[in-house]
Amino acid sequence: MQPAKIAPRDRLIVALDLPSVAAAEAMIERLGDSVTFYKIGYQLGYAGGLPLAKQLAGNGKKVFLDLKLHDIGNTVARGVESVAKLGATFLTVHAYPQTMKAAVEARAGSGLKILAVTVLTSYDDNDLHAAGYGLNVADLVEARAKQAQVLGVDGIVSSPEEAAALRKIVGHEINLVTPGIRPTWSATGDQKRIMTPARAIVAGADYLVVGRPVMDAADPKAAAESIHAEIAEALG
Repeated sequence: MQPAKIAPRDRLIVALDLPSVAAAEAMIERLGDSVTFYKIGYQLGYAGGLPLAKQLAGNGKKVFLDLKLHDIGNTVARGVESVAKLGATFLTVHAYPQTMKAAVEARAGSGLKILAVTVLTSYDDNDLHAAGYGLNVADLVEARAKQAQVLGVDGIVSSPEEAAALRKIVGHEINLVTPGIRPTWSATGDQKRIMTPARAIVAGADYLVVGRPVMDAADPKAAAESIHAEIAEALG
């Protein structure tokens, strides 16, 4: 079964990687109707961002809570149930089988979709080996993607470099959400596995997560619109 058709403007998810709710609200005001989908991660989440997530959802925006849950099954399930009440669209969990299974079961009956984080985009093969893994990035991403699909996860988070390979594994049954997006006019930063918006869409990504290229732009709204235009062109 193919995921529901995605509105082109919903494909851009702007990461509100900001230190306070006030800063986030100011950025949301600046972006206006140019952004329909926001991501709230650790920094803002721990600074009062969860009530903001509920407020955004109530105002018709889509919200991606990037909390990367990973714990014993019961703890994960209770966390997922709480997040579902906020009205969020996406929630991340780490792609370990027990964690994914608990999250999928707990979100049943809600509008919340579970995304599995395969391998962080700041990791390369050397980082995995230093952490004790015997697999390289590509092989670990593939293994976790197959497990996620079997367990009924709604989407996978991976770098855009793995998007084309993942499409061959999961088809169009689940969404691919890709951070590590850097337009040609932006700085790379600490990401190691990156791609431009157009190349990521062509590779098979459904949603593009963009933070600093928008947040740090002199005109964030213009930056977001530029990315929208690149996505639209790539979609043809």
